[in-house]
Amino acid sequence: MASDGDGAAAVAALGISGGGGDDWAPPLRRNLPLLAPHEVELAKLLLSEGQSHLFEHWPEPGVDDDKKRNFFDQVCRLNSSYPGGLASYIQNARKLLADSKAGKNPYDGFSPSVPSGEVLTFGDDNFVSLEEAGVKEARHAAFVLVAGGLGERLGYKGIKVALPRETTTGKCFLQHYIESILALQEASCKLVEGECNTKIPFVIMTSDDTNALTVKLLESNSYFGMEPSQVHILKQEKVACLADNDARLALDPNDKYKIQTKPHGHGDVHALLYSSGLLEQWKSTGRKWVLFFQDTNGLLFNAIPSALGVSATKGYNVNSLAVPRKAKEAIGGITKLTHVDGRTMVINVEYNQLDPLLRATGHPDGDANCETGYSPYPGNINQLILEIGPYMEELQKTHGAISEFVNPKYTDSTKTAFKSSTRLECMMQDYPKTLPPSAKVGFTVMDAWLAYAPVKNNPEDAAKVPKGNPYHSATSGEMAIYRANSLILRKAGAQIADPVIDTFNGQEVEVWPRITWIPRWGLIFKDVKAKVHSNSSVSQRSALVINGKNITIQGLSLDGTLIVNAKDEAKFNVTGHIENKGWTIQHADHKDTSEKEEIRIRGFKFNKVEQLELNY
Repeated sequence: MASDGDGAAAVAALGISGGGGDDWAPPLRRNLPLLAPHEVELAKLLLSEGQSHLFEHWPEPGVDDDKKRNFFDQVCRLNSSYPGGLASYIQNARKLLADSKAGKNPYDGFSPSVPSGEVLTFGDDNFVSLEEAGVKEARHAAFVLVAGGLGERLGYKGIKVALPRETTTGKCFLQHYIESILALQEASCKLVEGECNTKIPFVIMTSDDTNALTVKLLESNSYFGMEPSQVHILKQEKVACLADNDARLALDPNDKYKIQTKPHGHGDVHALLYSSGLLEQWKSTGRKWVLFFQDTNGLLFNAIPSALGVSATKGYNVNSLAVPRKAKEAIGGITKLTHVDGRTMVINVEYNQLDPLLRATGHPDGDANCETGYSPYPGNINQLILEIGPYMEELQKTHGAISEFVNPKYTDSTKTAFKSSTRLECMMQDYPKTLPPSAKVGFTVMDAWLAYAPVKNNPEDAAKVPKGNPYHSATSGEMAIYRANSLILRKAGAQIADPVIDTFNGQEVEVWPRITWIPRWGLIFKDVKAKVHSNSSVSQRSALVINGKNITIQGLSLDGTLIVNAKDEAKFNVTGHIENKGWTIQHADHKDTSEKEEIRIRGFKFNKVEQLELNY
């Protein structure tokens, strides 16, 4: 054990004097000889930021020394993973907590107005030409999936990207995303004269919760056909929890040598991309666009080609994908904000802030529907397309730090104590908040039936959603895929039967024919139109699975289940009257533990009575 003289020298090395030194000096003084120089620096940082309570319980050297060293390992990680380090985190927290206690409005001085953007109509000439422009640009793009979440909120123990997107094929979300990117890669390369070996990069942001499971899902499925070198995993760290309004860091209730941590939010993706060096690499190989998307929107890739086409033709530095939203619907609205000092920004405003903001700035009805039946503020679906050059310039200034917020749950109206520890959070879509007014920020609106059916609510929460509002559950997410595919085929000229209404897990949904296809068969509307002829029909009770690139449907009358598998080189025309007992839909109760979780959260499964499977 070190002598008291050694301890005094080490304390002097901390360079902290007065101001409550007695509070921290005894436990830390005794343990300083255990610390390496960089750990002494971290201790100094913590003390200068008012965190002496972290050491109050430390016993004599020789007791729990490994745990004390582990404490500094964690502090080192927390310090290096946050832009500006732990001191910045604590200072930002104090300011945001003071604003929260004072009830300060983050939009003080701003007036909202409807920004300008593109509103697309599926299948018209403009939409078709934008899709083609987007496919052409795809080889200059990189895709970034933020997948830090487990499916616990849904009633599913695994990672969300491993959930089946739909259960006719059972393909998970991650497989669908990778197959869609590969289909874009192939279609984009075909438009280049000569040889094209472009490989579209794909980044997955994981967390401590999802990292190992994501890697395992990829490796055990041979990356779903993508080359492993195309896939980059970036793991986000959590941030320290805050115990009170003074931003004192909270110790883990189960381990007094550990700071309690919680997720910081998907806004971390910008800092991770900045520090990874990938952006420089991409730019040097001619990439122009970075597309960000979230983990469980099974319709997203229906929207990507046309939205990328909009970015390219309009020259948007930032393009937010959006859908029409009903006033007061629980989805953020894309809004232009103009400050009294003349500053402007186009940004997502959360739905619970948009209505009061409008009321406070001379709109007595607040967030109200206009003559279209929707709010004039389009609904943000959290899919962003950024132009890589301006994006890198911005990140050089900010190092990827995104404006944060804090949401403490107070014990009472005095706002002096928290019910439980809180932390700072940030959102990917708040990136435009720091952009200069010269930045070209726009949005692209398309129909929700085509582009947006996220899976984020469990059956109990979904069943409580007011009638007429989207459930955003595994039930509605799967049924939305069949609806979108049925409507696309209808638009292409096929006769697709109307849906019937049924209720699963307390949610009333439209049940359309169960139609699915691989992305390489129908990547854009022009592809579908070329492969489907108007003299074909599909009955409501039917299921049609198209698993091949060169399959055409001509003169098909389907009443039952048909699965068509074809190799790339096989060109095949599906025709004639096909009738069988098909697959019936069987109700499943989400409380029935004898069923698999992925079935229980949907509330239905297919009873595969009879089918015709054609293999070419």
